[in-house]
Amino acid sequence: MAKRQLTRRQSWRIEKVQEERAARAAKRESRLLDELEGGDLGAEQTGLVIAHFGVQVEVEALEGELTGQVQRCHLRANLPPLVTGDRVVWRSGNQGHGVIVAQLPRHSELCRPDMRGLLKPVAANVDLIVIVFAPLPHPHANLIDRYLVAAEHAGIRPLLLLNKADLLDEENSGHVDNLLTTYRQLGYELLEVSAHGGGGMEQLQQRLDGHVSVFVGQSGVGKSSLVNSLLPGVDTRVGDLSEVTGKGTHTTTTARLFHFPGGGELIDSPGIREFGLVHVSRDDVEAGFIEFRDLLGTCRFRDCKHDREPGCALLKALEDGRIQPQRMASYRHILASLPEPEY
Repeated sequence: MAKRQLTRRQSWRIEKVQEERAARAAKRESRLLDELEGGDLGAEQTGLVIAHFGVQVEVEALEGELTGQVQRCHLRANLPPLVTGDRVVWRSGNQGHGVIVAQLPRHSELCRPDMRGLLKPVAANVDLIVIVFAPLPHPHANLIDRYLVAAEHAGIRPLLLLNKADLLDEENSGHVDNLLTTYRQLGYELLEVSAHGGGGMEQLQQRLDGHVSVFVGQSGVGKSSLVNSLLPGVDTRVGDLSEVTGKGTHTTTTARLFHFPGGGELIDSPGIREFGLVHVSRDDVEAGFIEFRDLLGTCRFRDCKHDREPGCALLKALEDGRIQPQRMASYRHILASLPEPEY
C-alpha cells in the first residue's frame, strides 16, 4: 500500500508539536541544570561521551577517583552539539548526575544528513570506519562507494568487512567475488568474517584493537551481531531481514561506545540504508574515488565533466580497463544525487 502523503498543513502541525515538545524538554533540562549548578559539584575533569540521549549524555570519567565510572550529564546551553566519542570537561554532581563544562577539540568527525538535509555529526574522534556488507541483504557497490567517499572526505581510514561469509552460495558468490576483487585491486583493506560461525573474528579483533572504530552499513548486514561476538555480554538487539522488503530491520537506536579488553573502542551507530552525501562537492566525490587521483587535472579541457568530452583522461582510463565500469557508474550516480550548487 502506498505511503500516505502529508499535506503542508499537516506537516506544519507535526513540526509545531515537535518544537513545543522540544521547548518543554529544554525548559525542564534548564531547571535541572540550575539545581545542579546551585549545589555541590566536583572539580573539573576530562571525560568521554559514550552515549547520547536527547538533551543528556552519558560520560565516562577518564581521570581521578571516578575513573571508569559513568554518569548521566546535563549540557550547558552554550555548548555545541555533542556526539558519542567526544572528549569533554565535566563536573560530577550528586545523585549520579553531572554537568558538561566544555567540549575538547575533535580530530575527526563522521557526519550524515538528517531527514531535512541538515548535516549532523554522529561520531567523533574516530580513526577507523568499518564498512560492513553481506551476501544478504544484497550488497550494492554504489552504497559501499558512498561510504568510501564519506570516509575519504572525513579523513578516516576505511576497512571493508564482508560479514555473514557463511551465506555465500552459487547464487550470490559471483556478485560478491566481483565486488571483493574490485576493491582489493584498488588497494582497500578487506576482511571476510562470520559473526555467527566465528570465522575471521580473531583477525578482525586484532585489527580493531588500539583504534576508535565505527561500524556503518545498511540494516541487516549484522553489525549488532558483530558487536555481540566481539564483546560478549553487551547483548545489542539483533533484527531479522524483513520478509516483505528483504532489507534489514533497525535495531540500534543510538550511537554507543564500547571498550575492547585489549584496548581501543567501538562506536555502534544506528543502521541506515542510504548514506547521503549532500554535504560534499563534486571535487570531494572525485577525491573519494582513489583511482581517479593521478588522472584528475590531465583532461584536455579544464572544466571536463568526464562524460563525453574528447581528451577526457577518465574516459580513456575506462576504455583501457584502468577504471572499472561499475565504479564509473557509481561515480556518476553519486554526482547525479548531489544537490545543485547555490551561487
